[in-house]
Amino acid sequence: MILVTGATGNIGTALLKELHARDAGPLRGLTRNAARVTFPEGVEAVEGDFAEPTSLKSALEGVHSLFLVSRLGPDADVLKAARQAGVEHVVLVSSITVQSHPRLGPAGENLAVEQLLKASGMAWTILRPTQFASNALMWADSIRGHETVRAPYADTALPTIHPADIASVARVALTEPGHQGRTYALTGPAPVTARQQVGAIAAALGREVPFTEISREEAHARMAAVFGAEAAEAVLDVTGGDVNDELLMVRDTVSQVTGTPARSFRQWASENADAFHSIA
Repeated sequence: MILVTGATGNIGTALLKELHARDAGPLRGLTRNAARVTFPEGVEAVEGDFAEPTSLKSALEGVHSLFLVSRLGPDADVLKAARQAGVEHVVLVSSITVQSHPRLGPAGENLAVEQLLKASGMAWTILRPTQFASNALMWADSIRGHETVRAPYADTALPTIHPADIASVARVALTEPGHQGRTYALTGPAPVTARQQVGAIAAALGREVPFTEISREEAHARMAAVFGAEAAEAVLDVTGGDVNDELLMVRDTVSQVTGTPARSFRQWASENADAFHSIA
C-alpha cells in the first residue's frame, strides 16, 4: 500500500496518476474532504489533516510506503504516527534551498524535517526540487484580466521544474529498488527567466501578455502584505536577489532516475494554459 499525501496538489495529483497507470499496487490519496475529490478508479480516498496527526491513524493503517510533502503540519508527530503504523519507507519532498540557502528560515525548517526522517528508523528518500513551474500561477489573475505581469529579477534564469517531474522521480523511488537512503536535487532541463516564462504563457494563449520588471522594494511590499516580511525576503533571495551556483545549476537527475528527459517550462505553460485564459 502506498499513501500519497497532498493528493490534490500539483505533485500529488500527477503522482497518483503515474502510480495508477503503472499498476503500482493498492493506492490511497490523503485529502481533507474525500467527498470533494475524484481520484483515478481504484484509488482509495482517505481523510486526514496534518494539523491533527491523530487523524492520520486510519489513513496510515496497512501502508508500506508514504509520499510526504514537508512542513504541512507538525512533521515530528506525522513521522511518529507513520512509524507507529508500520510504514517502512518515506519519500519526502524538501527543497533545494537546503543546499543553496541554508541560512534562510524555511531552508532550516526543511533540513530539520530531513533529519527527523533520517532518525525515524524508517527507510527514506529525499527530494530537493528547485523553483516550481507552477509558481507562475501567481500571475494568473493579472493575465486573465489582460493586465501587466509585474515581477522582480526579470532576467535571472533559474532551472524551474515541472511538478510532474518531481512526481515521476517520487514514483520511481516508491516502486523501484535502489533509491532508499538517497537525496536527489531536482531541476528542470534549462534555465528560464521570469520574462521568458511570461513569454511561454503568451505563446500558449496565442496573444501578447505585457510584462514589466519591478524593484525588489516594490515586490517585497506586495509579498509582505500576504506572506509576511521574513517570508518575502526569503522568496526574493531565492528568485534572484541572492542566487548562487547551487541554485543556478541544471541537473540531469530527473532523466537519470526516470529515464525520461525533464519537461520544459514551455510544456508546463501549454498544459496549463486554461488557468490563464481571459475572464470574459
